[in-house]
Amino acid sequence: MWDPSTYLRYGDERSRPFHDLLARVPAERPRAVVDLGCGPGTLTATLAGRWPDSRISGLDSSAEMIARARAQSRVRSLAATGTLAESLSFAVGDVRSWRPEPDVDVVVCNAVLQWVPGHQELLVRWAAELPSWAWLAFQVPGNFAAPSHRALREVAGRDRWRDTLAPLLREAPVDDPVDYAALLAGAGCAVDAWETTYVHLLPAAAGADHPVLSWMDGTALRPVRAALDAAGWADFRAELGVRLAQAYPVRQGQVYFPFRRIFVVARTGARSEENL
Repeated sequence: MWDPSTYLRYGDERSRPFHDLLARVPAERPRAVVDLGCGPGTLTATLAGRWPDSRISGLDSSAEMIARARAQSRVRSLAATGTLAESLSFAVGDVRSWRPEPDVDVVVCNAVLQWVPGHQELLVRWAAELPSWAWLAFQVPGNFAAPSHRALREVAGRDRWRDTLAPLLREAPVDDPVDYAALLAGAGCAVDAWETTYVHLLPAAAGADHPVLSWMDGTALRPVRAALDAAGWADFRAELGVRLAQAYPVRQGQVYFPFRRIFVVARTGARSEENL
């Protein structure tokens, strides 16, 4: 189960890659835009602001996230216009079974595909099913070799938790930018791929959880929490917190948290040697 409030705890830091990704999508008047894995819809709403004449839709597998997105969408549209916006909609659904309608000109997939084994096949299928000259833009975290995730796997590998947690944690659930570029170029797309390491400055408060542990609560620790009972979860989280505090010391009241992300923007129906 996803907790929208926990996920949004570091909303500014989590939203920046979305905006950096969309800055490389120069679509002017797309007919329809789909945000796959839209979460609580906060970022999806910015798409409606950028493309006010387009039909914008968000899809997420979490009913809790979609409920939050719909509620916030109603509040925003009523506050702005006094009526409900008809161009922005949200639905519960699985990205693995999603197929684009003929008028979908932009697909955005932000920090979702790392949860989908075999998502490379999805990318190739989407590239084939989207209309000509459509845009496919996605971003995935590339920090699975970072101290935070190494500590997560080490704690999960202890005898007490190995059988329960080992199947849930993969060492390399995403590819490098070159691999994604080659994959989509081979599918007939023009591709722009890159990576960025953000250094998030997370405030640390005395007596509070370590900030990297709080960050991971919203994403990487979600399947761990779902798999453990209350006592096991408390013990697991406490041990992980100790390791994170060693890996990411507090300096001047904050923690410096490097976070690598991988970005890809592809345009369908274009020759792979063309520049975006």
